[in-house]
Amino acid sequence: MFEKFTEKALNVIVEAQNIAIYDHSDKVLSEHLLLATVKKAKGFCARIFNSYNITYERLSEEIYKTLKINESDMNSSIPFSDDFKRILQSTMNLVNDSGNSTVHYEHLVLALINDTHSKISQYLTNLGFDIEKSRPLIEKLVQRKVKKDFHPEVEENKDVEIDLTKETDTLFDNKESSKVFERAVAKLSTSGYEILGTEQIISSVLEDKESNLSKILAHFGITDEAFEDKLSKVSSRSAEYEGRQIVFTPNAFIAMSLAQQTAKELGSSEVLPEHIILGLLKSKKGVAYNIFEQFGINDDDLAHSIIKPIEKEMPETLTILRLAKQEARALGKNVVGTEMFLLGIIGEATGVGAVVLNELQINIKDARKVVEQLVGVGNDYFDNEIVFTKRAKRVLETAWEIAKKANKTKIESSDLLWAITTEPTSTAMQALEQLGTDVLEIREGIKKHSR
Repeated sequence: MFEKFTEKALNVIVEAQNIAIYDHSDKVLSEHLLLATVKKAKGFCARIFNSYNITYERLSEEIYKTLKINESDMNSSIPFSDDFKRILQSTMNLVNDSGNSTVHYEHLVLALINDTHSKISQYLTNLGFDIEKSRPLIEKLVQRKVKKDFHPEVEENKDVEIDLTKETDTLFDNKESSKVFERAVAKLSTSGYEILGTEQIISSVLEDKESNLSKILAHFGITDEAFEDKLSKVSSRSAEYEGRQIVFTPNAFIAMSLAQQTAKELGSSEVLPEHIILGLLKSKKGVAYNIFEQFGINDDDLAHSIIKPIEKEMPETLTILRLAKQEARALGKNVVGTEMFLLGIIGEATGVGAVVLNELQINIKDARKVVEQLVGVGNDYFDNEIVFTKRAKRVLETAWEIAKKANKTKIESSDLLWAITTEPTSTAMQALEQLGTDVLEIREGIKKHSR
């Protein structure tokens, strides 16, 4: 039976046994289970108990007014009483009826307050606890979660594209990329072109010969001189360019959009020259990419060489997103939703996001079980590229904005966790609610650890 219990639910059973031992009781009673449930209360149920001022101390005082304990031999094992067994069976019935495959803490609470054969309801009522009012709130936490053949966050609406013509200042707002921008604009005036293309952007990146990125590119034969030589053989194009509001060529727009997305996925709140090159490699379009092809390089090898130094810095979000993809693979999925971000935050373990969730008694074992109930297990993943749901992209975008507003150069786990709370209907928030917490608790925890 207990192999189906989440860690949080199992802790309640263990605590009930400990209380029975402390009482020198010859059996583990339903009263011990009630005391353990209140003592181990967290999240939503804890707030329900607190709203009626149901504390472990007050409940103990109420129970031991009438409860008589038969002292046991401390060297023998303590069996469960008939009341205890009946409540456990009721718990399992609730689990089956709700369609869950695991026993949660809330199932135990619901079975206790529903029990009419013991004195549980009497104890709680004597302390002012309103069972009829609380029952539907707890029932909502354990309601059936239907598995679907598709990911619950996969939406049909088309992605909203980023209008880079309105976001130039944001795109080039760090020192390195700002210099790239300035050189690229200068190249426009000398070339006679009016639209910023991939070739001006990459040519500007290569101009900084002392940067680590230029040295990586030179290793693949892409130097400033070699690139310019090939660029001189490319025919020109014309369009419109007005001041700081840059108009990009279609292929430059795609490359820069991908550069911004890549920056987020690598945990940066700034678009760096490295991200621009990676964006170009992802786009596989434009004059600059065509020139890259002439050098005979392998896109994956170059991308790996650029990403490797970034990985050594161990940015939190990069680790989290990598773990999120691993969790998706483990469930046979080729889609990463917000729930995988949540598992990644917990799995990363050291960031503020993980610390906050740990304090709320949310662990990776229980979280994985809940996520599996919500999204199911598939067989989609073989060698397919893993993609983000639109909602996951939106969360990443929000985390980016939070980090930038705080003047951070990196997106931190706390930013990503806070961003998840801005999507109340997301799969991640559904999982967190089932795990016994909510937006208020999470945000308060983040604030506490971010001071």
